[in-house]
Amino acid sequence: MADNPNPNLDDTQAAPAEAPAKRKGIKRRLFLVGSALVVGGGAFGVYWSDSSARARARELTTGEGEHNFLSWMKIAEDDTVTLYSPHIDFGQGTHTALGQMLADELDADWDKVTVEQAPSDVAFSNTALVQGFLGDMTGYPGVINALPAAVMGILARQQKVQITGGSSAVRFTGQSGMRVIGAAVRAALIAEAADRLGVPAGELTTADSKVTHAASGRSLRYGELAAGAAQRSLSGDPVLKQRSEWKLINKPVIRRDIPAKVDGSAVYGIDFTLPEMRVATIAAAPVRGGKLESVEEAPALAVAGVEKVVKLDDAVIVVAKGYWQALKGLNALSPKFTDGGNGAMSTASIYAAQDKLREGGKPDNEAGAGDVDAAFKAAADGVISADYRVPFLHHAMMEPFALTARFKDGTLEMWGGLQDPIGARDRAAKAAGLDMEKVVFHPMIMGGGFGRRFPPMTEIIDQVALLAKEVPYPVKLIWSREEEVRHGTYRPQSSGRLSATLANGRIAAWRSDYVQGDNAEGEVGFIYDVPATSRRHFAYRSNQNDGPWRSVNSTQHGFYNESFIDELAHAAGEDPFEFRRKHLPEGSRHRKVLETVAQRAGWGTPLPEGVGRGIAIVESFGTIVAEVIEATVKDDGSPKVLKAYAVVDCGTTVNPLNAEAQIMGGIIMGLSSAIGEAITLDKGAVVESNFTDYHLLKLADAPPLIDVHFIESDATMGGIGEPGLPPASPALANALFAATGKRIRTLPLLQQAKA
Repeated sequence: MADNPNPNLDDTQAAPAEAPAKRKGIKRRLFLVGSALVVGGGAFGVYWSDSSARARARELTTGEGEHNFLSWMKIAEDDTVTLYSPHIDFGQGTHTALGQMLADELDADWDKVTVEQAPSDVAFSNTALVQGFLGDMTGYPGVINALPAAVMGILARQQKVQITGGSSAVRFTGQSGMRVIGAAVRAALIAEAADRLGVPAGELTTADSKVTHAASGRSLRYGELAAGAAQRSLSGDPVLKQRSEWKLINKPVIRRDIPAKVDGSAVYGIDFTLPEMRVATIAAAPVRGGKLESVEEAPALAVAGVEKVVKLDDAVIVVAKGYWQALKGLNALSPKFTDGGNGAMSTASIYAAQDKLREGGKPDNEAGAGDVDAAFKAAADGVISADYRVPFLHHAMMEPFALTARFKDGTLEMWGGLQDPIGARDRAAKAAGLDMEKVVFHPMIMGGGFGRRFPPMTEIIDQVALLAKEVPYPVKLIWSREEEVRHGTYRPQSSGRLSATLANGRIAAWRSDYVQGDNAEGEVGFIYDVPATSRRHFAYRSNQNDGPWRSVNSTQHGFYNESFIDELAHAAGEDPFEFRRKHLPEGSRHRKVLETVAQRAGWGTPLPEGVGRGIAIVESFGTIVAEVIEATVKDDGSPKVLKAYAVVDCGTTVNPLNAEAQIMGGIIMGLSSAIGEAITLDKGAVVESNFTDYHLLKLADAPPLIDVHFIESDATMGGIGEPGLPPASPALANALFAATGKRIRTLPLLQQAKA
């Protein structure tokens, strides 16, 4: 394929003409820090150019009889269309959805479309993702979308962006990338066919990977046209299909990844093997921040199959011929670690320090509008306040960390499942003291992620990179379940004080003062119509690593806000649904979602004695979700969820079957975290060690009924992987108040039942 002379379309840059995304108050995204410094920093060198990136993509993916289009897709002469996804599909159905979006615009035969994982290479940095998140960050998506495509490509490649997260694959990569590519390539195929058939392009139609001239009955297959079409300039602003023209988008297409996961042929990082491979496992300092003082190696080396003990600054690794030998050898050791000065830290001490900081500290981040202080001073009925607390939460991936590495002839090669393959290469190179070009990373599917597998929070990359240089064989490093639970990158332990005043049955002013780690990104936008609002973040750091957890800070703020507004409704003597409703603008998407979930759940109809209903609504990642939970309390004081209803407005659902599954999964995860999950600290170390004491929701305790309904609003497309989670915990807490009269302000609920 010749280099595309049209600067308006490279990789996945051009955005469809839709309403600009609403700003979500996201201050920054971790993976884009420094993007603003690119200009003038040497990023405009030849290496980062569009043409060199496309040439590299062709080299990595395109074989004989295949023709590449803009790095991301190719058409073979047998009509096979291959899409290279920059996102890893680890259960979200991303590959199928992206394939649907491209194939629909391309008018490709779905049975001849395949989706493969893009190589871990800067040529496949995700331009559409940069474009989408920069639009969110700045609040000016129209301005960002108007920037030259080459600039977006340079930003993506300079920042090495290839992440899977932020509920971004469909709403950014799909909308601004795959649909546009599909439409542009379809136009090129039509133009090529028009020249070959000697007819006007307007007389041609496309369907099932063919271009047809109905008047003459002639047609040409895409495979016949691909070579010529690949030489043509592609439009940077192709005409996209209208909803009425869709054949695959918004249709319940069966996911492509399911069969291999059902029949066991799917290979995860923990399954991967190489000839002569050794297996290792690790024990890090129990108190994060501690260092390895000493360890006697002989007990481990005495175990049959154990070959080596490797000492790191803060951990010890045992290498053996198999995992069980390595684990037995590790358990035979008695390493001594320091506590790094964190031995006095506990869950209680963290909450106490957070309370002290909120009372006397200075916020490092503020948002809102109006004069809250003046409204509080003028309040005739005083100020209503409530304190909320949520614990550290573990990601609880079903597949613990497992990465394989081989160091040979100066090159480090790695295999495993991580949420940013290019970022993994970059971190491994730094750990091993190599240039990035000397590191190869092979992305694999993963058994869960939820934010834990981003390279900045993934120490195993450093560990296995160093380990590979210590042994003459390929080596797979596996974290035991206990290691993975006790050394997570948790959702922050957080506390908040919410205050408000009422006037004439309405909220006159609202303030949220919350304390957690120093990253305040992902704050939930305040959706209610209130004259004066204030949100203040106080940064507090413990000795634990915290980071993104499914739906990021929407879980904390969703629980705080939607629990507190229920308390305000009670103080005002009003129904919680009606109280919310009157604080949402008439005719708004939020109000319609709220009203629809209330109607579907039978809000206001009688319930059995001891059963309560709770409602909550949260907007996150551009998607509005309202949920109603029906719940009761069992004889042992623990909650029992009976029914869950969800209504979702994400603009457009690309695959309704998969979208429903994502919302259901979010609800289950939200209920699980609210009911039983907590990471607690004692003497600086994590107490929990496995699923025996980190209490995930069991199938028997899941709601027998989960009703999910989507509103197709034609609004800018929102995310779907995370927004189902945040309303679940406050809806449950509010249901339990309705059932028992007891307010829940601290999670998890099982700890409250035991108190």
